[in-house]
Amino acid sequence: MDTKKLRQKILDLAIHGKLVPQDPNDEPASVLLERIKEEKERLIKDGKIKRSKKSAKTSDTPHYENVPFEVPEGWVWCKLGDLAFYKKGPFGSSLTKSMFVAQSDNTYKVYEQKNAIQKDHKLGSYFISKEKYESLISFAVQPNDIIVSCAGTIGETYVLPENIREGIINQALMLIRLYHRDIERFYLLYFDFILKEEAYKESKGTAIKNIPPFDILKNFYIPLPPLAEQQRILDEVDNWMSLVDSIDSNKEHLESIIKQTKSKILDLAIHGKLVPQDPNDEPALDLLKRINPNFTPCDNGHSEKLPQSWCLSRLKELCSFLSRGKSPKYSDNDKTIPVFAQKCNLKEGGISLEQARFLDPSTICKWSEVYKLQTGDILINSTGTGTVGRTRLFNESYLGQYPFVLPDSHISVVRAKAGIIPQYLYAYISSNKIQQYIEDNLAGSTNQKELYIGVLEQMEIFVPPSAEQQRIVQKIKELFSVLDNIQNALEV
Repeated sequence: MDTKKLRQKILDLAIHGKLVPQDPNDEPASVLLERIKEEKERLIKDGKIKRSKKSAKTSDTPHYENVPFEVPEGWVWCKLGDLAFYKKGPFGSSLTKSMFVAQSDNTYKVYEQKNAIQKDHKLGSYFISKEKYESLISFAVQPNDIIVSCAGTIGETYVLPENIREGIINQALMLIRLYHRDIERFYLLYFDFILKEEAYKESKGTAIKNIPPFDILKNFYIPLPPLAEQQRILDEVDNWMSLVDSIDSNKEHLESIIKQTKSKILDLAIHGKLVPQDPNDEPALDLLKRINPNFTPCDNGHSEKLPQSWCLSRLKELCSFLSRGKSPKYSDNDKTIPVFAQKCNLKEGGISLEQARFLDPSTICKWSEVYKLQTGDILINSTGTGTVGRTRLFNESYLGQYPFVLPDSHISVVRAKAGIIPQYLYAYISSNKIQQYIEDNLAGSTNQKELYIGVLEQMEIFVPPSAEQQRIVQKIKELFSVLDNIQNALEV
């Protein structure tokens, strides 16, 4: 279930007047809007806000044509500028770090975007002198002001509490001062909704890239319900959002269970406990001696009990090719031969060549045929904290229109010999046991971990008979398919 879309749908129903029934006994929103206008005029008269040059003093409820949609009886259309005073932080040159002073009883706080993002007015350590504060008094905050983050994480809102320290907003904040606080919660609900709507129109996503300019923002239409209905809407929104929160929590829990279950399946598989053994299977030792007549089982004090027909080997004994790729010379123009880099091993799973760079065709002679990736190759990211150890199974279907693909020097290629099922080897290397082995044997600094090829060569592998490898792979496929179907259902 796509809970982001569900949340937006709830808000959509709310602002369209379709989330709760209307009550004909409610005081019409037009009366509420008149009180808001009266309060605005009082604030102007008291000198607390300035009248907009583009607005005229009037007590008539405006009638807007070409409104976005029809609203229920008792509602009224207005604009964001009718409901609040808006102020963007000072220009960069008006407030710089050189103007900040040490905190004292005679200094004033500079509010930052993190105050809005983290919903905490106490955060921050920037202060200005009384003289500077007085010169920037038009940017001063008051209790119950709404501050909005306009940089970094954009569109986060925070209502300043009563006990705030006197201060001003910085360049990364916008201040909103409602003329009537009774509408605060509904206003914030709509403000969040309209910003996400605008972001979607611009980027087809939910990330807000920019706060619209004031002239545009203040002219956004807002459907204003009667005050009593606002409360009913907000209560219903809270109920639905609580339910969605529960869905999200359960979804995360289920995703965690799916991940743990897959890990357990791989653990059972590599220890011979996922499928039954068949005494008629050719023992793994015979298989390995056929692959390499000089093969000697690797015991090395190994204490884990394996099924009788299994054998312990080093990874190098099982591979026809085990190597890092090469450092390529790239071409900016020729798009013929892609080079497989770590980013092609997608974090969320699978393989993609969309972000691959391309080989300078004049250097192709430096690459032997063995480096061309084949179906069944296991590709392991071998450098970089956070990505090293990521393992994917290559299939030539990933090539698309490209003739072949070559690995760069940050990718290790594991190519199994005949008789060793690549999918089994891939499952083995993907298991927690081997991923932990890789983690424990990385070299290099914290920021640039390195998986040396020798570590892979000496990796101990539990080898089942070839027939049992096939049964294990099939069982993993069946079980993972069920789990993937459950996972996909969560995303619908």
